Amino acid sequence: MDATAGRQIVLATHNLHKVAEFQAIVAATRPDLEVIGYDGPEPVEDGVTFAQNALIKARAAAAHTGLPSLADDSGICVDALGGAPGPFSAYWAGHRKDAMANLELLLDQLSDIADPNRTAQFVSTIAIVHGESEQVVEGIWPGRLATAPAGEGGFGYDPVFIPDGQEAPERTVAQWSAEEKNAVSHRARAFAALTPLLTELS
Repeated sequence: MDATAGRQIVLATHNLHKVAEFQAIVAATRPDLEVIGYDGPEPVEDGVTFAQNALIKARAAAAHTGLPSLADDSGICVDALGGAPGPFSAYWAGHRKDAMANLELLLDQLSDIADPNRTAQFVSTIAIVHGESEQVVEGIWPGRLATAPAGEGGFGYDPVFIPDGQEAPERTVAQWSAEEKNAVSHRARAFAALTPLLTELS
């Protein structure tokens, strides 16, 4: 490992949206840490919880790169569906990971459900693997689902998620700026819990 590697941490994802989001979140509190993308093989995510899948990815990236590794496993948990899609959010409409198909299927499944029964939470579970150390933290962002997509920003289920606590008129996350989202999102909340654990990387 070179002399700068101690300030690098690899994010175990091939999703460029997630890489950019994490870089912005980390830069706000730990500008001394450089989040880099992962170009290694994707492990089989055969866990049934967010934590299990996050650890699978973080372990694989740490082993492949020799660097400390972060992995996020996140998704949307809909109360009317018993917490689904949950860890299966990215594959809800099939293994091709089609974000629009996932979103359309979820809206179709909830087509007969009206407020106040459209409550949901975005959940982010972040695992950090550094040598023999493994830690897992979680962030939860409560809200509810719109009946139709709105907004051009974000990715995944952002166009249908309306976070709690907004003044009227309420907006989906896809109508928020990246700065607004990164300040309060489920990943930002999980990262706030993770920050004290990053001191060992200093």
